[in-house]
Amino acid sequence: MAGKLSFLKGRRDADLDMAVSGFVVPRRLTVSVLAMIAVMIGGVIGYMSFGFGLVDALFETVITVTTVGYGELHAFSKGEEIFSIILILLGVGTAAYTFSALIETFVEGYLSGGFRRRKMERQIAAMSQHVIICGWGRVGRAIYHNLRASHADVVVIDVSAQRISTVEGPYIHGDATDEAVLSKAGIGQARVLITALNADADNLYVTLTGRSMRPDLFIVSRAASDQAVPKLHQAGANRVVNPQDLGGARMAALAVQPHVAEFLDVVMHDGSLDFRLEQVQIFPESPLVGQTLRSAMVHDQTGTLVLAMRGSDGEFRTNPPPTAEIRSGEVLIVIGDADQVASLRALAQDV
Repeated sequence: MAGKLSFLKGRRDADLDMAVSGFVVPRRLTVSVLAMIAVMIGGVIGYMSFGFGLVDALFETVITVTTVGYGELHAFSKGEEIFSIILILLGVGTAAYTFSALIETFVEGYLSGGFRRRKMERQIAAMSQHVIICGWGRVGRAIYHNLRASHADVVVIDVSAQRISTVEGPYIHGDATDEAVLSKAGIGQARVLITALNADADNLYVTLTGRSMRPDLFIVSRAASDQAVPKLHQAGANRVVNPQDLGGARMAALAVQPHVAEFLDVVMHDGSLDFRLEQVQIFPESPLVGQTLRSAMVHDQTGTLVLAMRGSDGEFRTNPPPTAEIRSGEVLIVIGDADQVASLRALAQDV
């Protein structure tokens, strides 16, 4: 496993070097360079038709197009003079156009890209309690869009320059297994780290790196195989998700209980209903601590409906009775609209 991880990391580093060294040439610069080459070739062919040798024709073309003024190799005839005039006009114009396109490419490409990168770095540095997504593939994009629908701050990391350039929000171009890259993504202030890379070995490597940097960080890892699940848990992942298993479970639910499955989709992800499923943590200083659901009058005070309660032991108390006691540190799974949930959060934190 260690050898495989080293090989994969080396391959990612090579891909990163290629992505950094690669440069997408703008169409205007490409056209101008091709036009300049065409002018030079036309000049050489033209002078050779007047009896010049290849080297002499190239020399005469260069000094004519660049207007350096070395002087002609011999006295020109009228035809040669007319051809030289045409070549000067075409060559100087094409050279000026090529030079301006080159300057524009560097100024707009490198400088504007640098400004945007520094702006994103400042934006990420100012973030707190955000979510870091490692991997901008199909799974990473789906996670991103669902998080943005929930108004969460998100930073994306991907090693591919081509893929990462399509991210609309803040992103870091780099290898997520590199501690420096995770630091740039604000892992010190992040709330959650999600590893959504394609290979289990990559997700394992990122999970190990993230856990070593933040022992208290909540990490969700993607697994492509059942064998990877215990390894990811051992590496430090709090939750491990297999998208194939999750998709299969949802399709089965749609086949057996379509209305229930669609209702859960709507309240969790769609946003078309006012009511949503939310989790609310009970803080020690909350006045709800020690009370029952009946005595606290949670529904009467906030309008939310408590569907389940989860204690520090991780066990759920589903459909709790009115006599269920609310404990410190417990998490309530409730349904309600935004205002109702906000009211319950205020009671849970005593703000």
